[in-house]
Amino acid sequence: MPTIEGDRERCYRCYRPKSSCMCAYVRAIETQTQFIILMHPKEFKKTKNGTGRLTHLSLPHSELFIGIDFSDNARINDIIATHESFILYPSRDAINLSRQNPQDPNILHVKKPTAIFLIDSTWACSLKMMKESRNLHALPHLSFDATKRSEFKIKEQPSPYCLSTIESALRVLELLTQWHIETIAPAKLEAFLTPFHAMVDYQWERIAHLRT
Repeated sequence: MPTIEGDRERCYRCYRPKSSCMCAYVRAIETQTQFIILMHPKEFKKTKNGTGRLTHLSLPHSELFIGIDFSDNARINDIIATHESFILYPSRDAINLSRQNPQDPNILHVKKPTAIFLIDSTWACSLKMMKESRNLHALPHLSFDATKRSEFKIKEQPSPYCLSTIESALRVLELLTQWHIETIAPAKLEAFLTPFHAMVDYQWERIAHLRT
């Protein structure tokens, strides 16, 4: 059911204008891993090219929170307490998913369900979110080798290998499947970025139209 915001009708699921709703393109993947998407308020306002919400819609076993400081968020603290929780964040001591199984007993003896936190923000804002959210400080970091360039043609990235939230989520899903932590069919992985590609194509067409 759409909502009205200003003079534009918006979809209540993807929060995009109804005329460019991407919900029909979502190809959801069920996972054993719980994904927690931490969205900066600035990203929430990016209704035209934000990928955090598309990631949330594409992962039914995910939860989305909007804010900067999550230290006192009761739900997030409960997830951290009841799950073996990781955060996708590059650092010197991060577990590299491209080379290491995060459930290897030599790295971590996993007894609880796995949760992976994803930050949906710019690098600068991510630093602030990590600094202010004290409950995230003790979480082991995850990273992966940058082997794919971003397909986000409508948005300038800090470097060619900086990925959008949904592209990063796909890479994590591919690597979790590689380590047999998830059992996701190749066809499902290949279709995961369908709403992202549709969004980029739509924006690209709009830009081309305005230039003519």
